[in-house]
Amino acid sequence: MVTSIGPTPTTPRVALRLRMLDDGGGDRGPHGYWWPQSRDLPLELADLVDGMPPAWGKVLRAVYSPPDWDQRVRRVPVARGTIKTGCFPGDDTQRMQLLMWDHRLLSIVVIPAGSDADEAALTLSRGSGHDEARGGA
Repeated sequence: MVTSIGPTPTTPRVALRLRMLDDGGGDRGPHGYWWPQSRDLPLELADLVDGMPPAWGKVLRAVYSPPDWDQRVRRVPVARGTIKTGCFPGDDTQRMQLLMWDHRLLSIVVIPAGSDADEAALTLSRGSGHDEARGGA
């Protein structure tokens, strides 16, 4: 018998839409760009954590920008257990800050789930432009 510990997706899922930058983006980032499929934070964050490329390490904790998501949560079930989450109530940077097990802090730009598909795909492929279009972050 298999038991699911997370939410069950109601729509078909596609591969994780994440682009990590080779240069690491410096101390402040961005270190990558992520285009989640929905505004469902537990579902999307579990995908991100479980699909993080092994070379970047394991995620210990995540801090998110509240306007990007429909709900606020304190913990998210992932394949290896649960990670703690948090947010700054006034944060509208469209960033996901990931604290990794080796204590590095990665800054991931979140391309809003409802973005135009062509524009979002272009931002992902170039790995730039999203912050600049918003006036910087």
